[in-house]
Amino acid sequence: MKTMKAFSKTSPTYGGEFIEAPIPTCGDDQVLVKVVATSICGTDVHIYQWDAWAKNRIKPPQIMGHEFVGRIVEVGKFVSGFFVGETITAETHLVCNSCEFCLNNQMHICENTKILGVDTDGAFAEYIAIPAQNAIKVNYRKPPEYLSILEPLGNAVHTVNSTDVKNKTVAVVGCGPIGLMAIDVAKAYKAKAVYAIEVNDYRIEKAKEMEADAIINPLKENVTARILALTNGKGVDVICEMSGKVSAIKEGFNYLKAGGHYAMLGVPDEPLSVDLATEVVFKGITIVGITGRHMFETWDQVNQLIDTNQLHLNRIVTHKIPFDQLEAGIKLMESGNCGKVVCMLEEH
Repeated sequence: MKTMKAFSKTSPTYGGEFIEAPIPTCGDDQVLVKVVATSICGTDVHIYQWDAWAKNRIKPPQIMGHEFVGRIVEVGKFVSGFFVGETITAETHLVCNSCEFCLNNQMHICENTKILGVDTDGAFAEYIAIPAQNAIKVNYRKPPEYLSILEPLGNAVHTVNSTDVKNKTVAVVGCGPIGLMAIDVAKAYKAKAVYAIEVNDYRIEKAKEMEADAIINPLKENVTARILALTNGKGVDVICEMSGKVSAIKEGFNYLKAGGHYAMLGVPDEPLSVDLATEVVFKGITIVGITGRHMFETWDQVNQLIDTNQLHLNRIVTHKIPFDQLEAGIKLMESGNCGKVVCMLEEH
């Protein structure tokens, strides 16, 4: 049996380890992919830390990771439109194709969704087999470290594109990697101004690199007062909430303009209360929950942004490390002092 190197959550405790695992078999409706680069997500950190969410979701042993780019090395016998040698990344939501939502162009909220590297073996490995439906062709001419982060970029694109941001003021709350991407995407889509809200000094500097029009640190100034000062007392047209922090979410209602759009990607770890009458109904705002990417419209938007060189992914990928240093990359992610950390399985 041929084996591969992989990083697995082997037991229900803190940490993970490199193992020798069987190379996956390519199913009839699958493609087998040689992983070239894989990036570390906050979800991977949660699994590594074995926090409350991971304890309720993950069933070790399981290979971690879901953000990657690679080359197809085998194509299942029922697969058409894909060929050995093509460069692909993956839509990580594995859907049933038969529930009400899948049948009504809402695959991103499929009621039977499984997530690559969360519910099934993932991409922290030399090879991965995925349904051909989930394989996304990408521009092989681009550096693989950038192509490996298109899945989380899709989260940012889905969030920003949940409304038309052209000529509008946008607040991005939380400047982790996806928040930084959202700044870039909003500017690519011609937002009038993009305001970044962040407390971490490293991420504040990264938001400056992404050319946010103003950066507000809630630990040092009143966010609502500053936003109102920047918007002639009206508030922002759009909020892209990436932090998941309850206090930040609640304050957002104070500086969102009447008739504004509140796109929520961040996941709070506790319930929160909102004055619906005052903050939502009488202000006429729209609240949209964002999960994953709209399958597969968002991927077309992502590829268009990449192919036309409208983004600055070189500012998002801050660390490129060998695959065998993956644990050091997770530790770096835990510190918050990084953008995207990419593990290279092939050097380019």
